[in-house]
Amino acid sequence: MDHASDAALNGRQSLSTKDFNRLSQFIYDELGIKMPPAKKTMLEARLQKRLRTLDISSFSDYCEYLFSSEGMEEEMVQMTDLVTTNKTDFFREPEHFDYLLNRVLPEWENKHRGKKLMVWSAGCSSGEEPYTLAMVLSEFGEACPGFRFEILATDISSRVLEKARLAIYEEERVIPVPMALKKKYLLRGKDKNNPRVRIIPALRDKVHFRRLNFMDGDFGMREQLDIIFCRNVIIYFDRQTQERLLNHFYMHMAQGSHIFMGHSETLNGLNVPLTAVHPTVYRKLR
Repeated sequence: MDHASDAALNGRQSLSTKDFNRLSQFIYDELGIKMPPAKKTMLEARLQKRLRTLDISSFSDYCEYLFSSEGMEEEMVQMTDLVTTNKTDFFREPEHFDYLLNRVLPEWENKHRGKKLMVWSAGCSSGEEPYTLAMVLSEFGEACPGFRFEILATDISSRVLEKARLAIYEEERVIPVPMALKKKYLLRGKDKNNPRVRIIPALRDKVHFRRLNFMDGDFGMREQLDIIFCRNVIIYFDRQTQERLLNHFYMHMAQGSHIFMGHSETLNGLNVPLTAVHPTVYRKLR
């Protein structure tokens, strides 16, 4: 290998502190995501793919491209997909769905009979959470004639939203779904070598997917929300951003509405006018 190729390879494999600082500041400003020095190796590994795809030989060249007007237009979404974490499961943190079904929904329906329930899955990843919500709400609706609901599901990653819209999952992904709900809401694929399922059309029609960056000024919500699931999302933001974001959510919440947070998230110490009503479940009382 000649020296030029060797240098190019080494350039590709090493992200300088200067370029890392530039990228981490950009990621924080644009996406609100903390990228401390401990994540330098992770960022390096994830960006390697893009360097290969674009045939760019070094991270510094990649930065020049990303921060150009062309890069801002064409590369921003790709880079966002690489740096965002997308871990999710059907019926993740199941006690939340029990509380929703047994406490929140009966109370809401008694108070708002005939009104459509508006639900937001904020940070929906590849769709497991909003489709779980659709199953739970459909089950409630069967026992409560006239109950109507709509789910908005948003994520910053275009790649996971594509998967969510398709609503096709490997069979092992749906193991947490109770058997009765599998029979009712999942269609089994015919390929025995690659067992997959798809969410039934009636359930897919209840969920509307949209790309949304929490750092954008306006969420574009037309109606006030009755339930927000924003679980294991704000842990990637610093406390100042968490507080700003949750107050922004508050503005879009109807009186008496609920927000469900992740098991490792808390509003303790944040200046947000929400009241804890259950572990990691908060309510807008006024």
